[in-house]
Amino acid sequence: MFKGNALVIGASGGIGKTLVKQLIESGCYENVYGVSRTFPEGPVKGVNYHTLDSENETLVSEYCQQLKDSGIQFTLVVCCIGALQTIGPNNLKVKPEKRLEDIQSQQLNYYFTVNSILPALWLKHVEALLKGAQPSTLVFFSARVASIEDNQLGGWYGYRASKAALNMLIKCAQIECQRRAKNICLVSYHPGTVATNLSQPFQSNVPEGKLFTADFTVTQLLRIIPSLSPENGPHYIDWQGRDIPW
Repeated sequence: MFKGNALVIGASGGIGKTLVKQLIESGCYENVYGVSRTFPEGPVKGVNYHTLDSENETLVSEYCQQLKDSGIQFTLVVCCIGALQTIGPNNLKVKPEKRLEDIQSQQLNYYFTVNSILPALWLKHVEALLKGAQPSTLVFFSARVASIEDNQLGGWYGYRASKAALNMLIKCAQIECQRRAKNICLVSYHPGTVATNLSQPFQSNVPEGKLFTADFTVTQLLRIIPSLSPENGPHYIDWQGRDIPW
């Protein structure tokens, strides 16, 4: 049985930590790599961890080049980078806007940096580590609220727009990969509302039975991945494997 390699970007977050754990425990991968800004608390035994700041493209490029020079090819890469409500640089309070008057350039800049630009930089540099003879999957954590067609409530301008921008980047990349890296399948994944720090301020409003554990949404993702193909990509799906309108 062929065993590929897996890489998790954002491996110190709630979902990232669970993802590397399940990948190791699955026994389906020769090596599991985890990248994050800081070394995770309670690291998973057997994971090859590396710390770097994703905002420094030089560091991202150098890390990917080191992996390439070592002959490492991946069959799975998952990017868990994202922000919804947090404290940004210079104590910038970042939270979803409820109305037009709440829009601020600094907050929009932060949302697009974290939710669109940083994943795009990783997309740029890991593509060479996925292309080859073996089928491979590149997953980005997006959100249902990024759907333009499905938006019935408005609000959350920066988060919605930055995740929608990520979806467009994924769409463009899949078209290009169908010409030069036909084995790569790109996925935009909505994990549902997961009980992590990212969703903590909004968990009280989640309907009963719709607040998921990280274990659950990771299990769902790994169950769905084998059914996805580059020919039908990119895939914009939820935790049930159901398509979300772009």
